[in-house]
Amino acid sequence: MDKRILKDMEFIVELDRMKTILRQTSLITEDRREDDAQHSWHIAVMTMVLSDYSNDDIDVNKVIKMLLIHDLVELYAGDTFCYDQEGNKDKREREVKAAEKIFGMLESKKATEFRALWDEFEEMESPEALFAASMDRLQPMLNNYYNGGGTWKKHGVAQSDIYKRISPVKSSSDKLWEFVEHMLEDAYNRGLILKK
Repeated sequence: MDKRILKDMEFIVELDRMKTILRQTSLITEDRREDDAQHSWHIAVMTMVLSDYSNDDIDVNKVIKMLLIHDLVELYAGDTFCYDQEGNKDKREREVKAAEKIFGMLESKKATEFRALWDEFEEMESPEALFAASMDRLQPMLNNYYNGGGTWKKHGVAQSDIYKRISPVKSSSDKLWEFVEHMLEDAYNRGLILKK
C-alpha cells in the first residue's frame, strides 16, 4: 500500500472530528451551537457568493482553501470565543502548536502548502487573507443578528467590540462594509447589542 495514501487517509479521518468542535455561535434556525465543519463550509460558500464585492481582484479558490483549513488547528487547540480576553491570551501559542501537529500528519509538500495558507490567513496581509478573515467574521455576525442577538446578548458584547472584530471587512470590501454598518446599527436599535 502506498504510504502517502495512508497518511492522507489518516489526515482525512482525523478531520471528521471537526464535526465535534462546537463554536459559541448558534445556528440561525435552531437553538443549537454550530460546529467547526458547518462554519467552514458556510464561509467557503459565502466566498463563492460574495467574492464579487471584494475591493481587490482575489483568487477565490485560494480564499476557499484558506477558509477550509483555517480552523483545523481547533482539533487540538479548541475553539476560543473571540470576545474571551483571558482565553485569547495564549490562543496563538496553542494554535501554532496545533498547526504543527495537524499539518505534520501530511507528506511534506502538502504540509508546507497547508501551513503556508494557514499562516497567510493568520497574518491577514494579502487581499485573499483579508477577504477570508472578512467571511470568517461576517458569518457569526449574521448568525447573531438573525437569531435575536445570540452570543452578543448572552455575553453582553458591546457594539464597539463587534466593530473591532468585524474590521477586516472595512479593508476588503466597501459594499460589504456598508452592509455591516447598517446591520450593526439596526442590531443596536433593536436591543441585540449594547453600546459601550
